[in-house]
Amino acid sequence: MADKPTQKPPRKPSPVKNGYLILYNAVSAMLWLTVLGRIVGVNALRGPRLAYPPWANSASGRRHSRAWKYCTRFCRYAIVWGITDLFPQLGASPAYSSMLVAWSVTEVIRYSYFALTLSGWQPSVLHWMRYHAFFILYPLGISSEAWLIWRAVEPAKNVHPLYSTALWAYVVFVYPPSAYILYTHMMTQRRKFSKRLTQRLRNKRQSLKIW
Repeated sequence: MADKPTQKPPRKPSPVKNGYLILYNAVSAMLWLTVLGRIVGVNALRGPRLAYPPWANSASGRRHSRAWKYCTRFCRYAIVWGITDLFPQLGASPAYSSMLVAWSVTEVIRYSYFALTLSGWQPSVLHWMRYHAFFILYPLGISSEAWLIWRAVEPAKNVHPLYSTALWAYVVFVYPPSAYILYTHMMTQRRKFSKRLTQRLRNKRQSLKIW
């Protein structure tokens, strides 16, 4: 009988790499928290006008799956550079503020979760929020984005008629299926989390019974 090949022990993460990831996620969480603070402060003092910070682009979609990462980055870049930069009057819309609130709260939760998890600490509240907050934040963000694009259709005619048509087609034909795909992806992730949590609790109960 042939000997079974010995399995190599899992490689321990490099302290340098782990430290970099902790720093990256912690800084990203702080930057998005700054965005959220500015949204609240500017809306409380001067109304809903708020410029999207250029550095916040670097805090989008770093550790998601490829499909999620590319879709999120494309949508955000398209809205920031293709909508709000070209038509700054849309920054006065409540949808602009609600969109940034949804983005920033989502990223604060996500990056804080990664930073603390890599540090060896995983607060149950933050763990729960990571897989449940999207029930509110995702519809808020996606509807705000769609509304801003829809409002840009008319002024886009002054840029080029084809640009206006492209925006109309995008919000009518691309956004609905994209929203469904991304939402079902997040539901799948939540189901996986729920299964792992249920199994963990079951194992814990069995160990207590044995004890």
